[in-house]
Amino acid sequence: MRRGAIMLMVMIALGALSGVRAYGAEQWREIAWPFPRDGWPAGRAFRCMAGGCDGAELYVRAKRGFCNCDTGVADDDEVDRVTDIDLISPRFVAIAPGATVSVAAMQGRIRHYDLDMPDGARHAAAGLALSRRCDLLVAVAQGAGEPNAMQRTALVFLETEEMKTWMAAALDGR
Repeated sequence: MRRGAIMLMVMIALGALSGVRAYGAEQWREIAWPFPRDGWPAGRAFRCMAGGCDGAELYVRAKRGFCNCDTGVADDDEVDRVTDIDLISPRFVAIAPGATVSVAAMQGRIRHYDLDMPDGARHAAAGLALSRRCDLLVAVAQGAGEPNAMQRTALVFLETEEMKTWMAAALDGR
């Protein structure tokens, strides 16, 4: 009897988790890559359409051959340099030390920033740098909403099968 109740609770929890992941994917709609050409291929850009991150944007791209093959993303200074935060606004300030993170079987760091936007608005941002072998995958979620909700929703979206497949292909040069 007790084992059956435990199994039922596990099944309910797994169903809820898959529902959260599906909901996260439905929140994001692809938009045009908003940045000018630079030394790296354009990535993919998305806008959050619902939930706590309403209006936030997420920019994701691969930077092949740009990572220390031995250490990966080593520190916060590296996150500051590689995450494309300066493409959004050249006036950004890290608000706290970063933290280690794992997304789609890649390891890296995530760090939070305050941005002074060109129009005078203030936005929050989370910059993410992940390594796979000698390659980087970088992402920035930014918007005027609550930073932790925006980050959580972006991380859930990056773990969807569609995004994991795209990230692997981008890092493989396809």
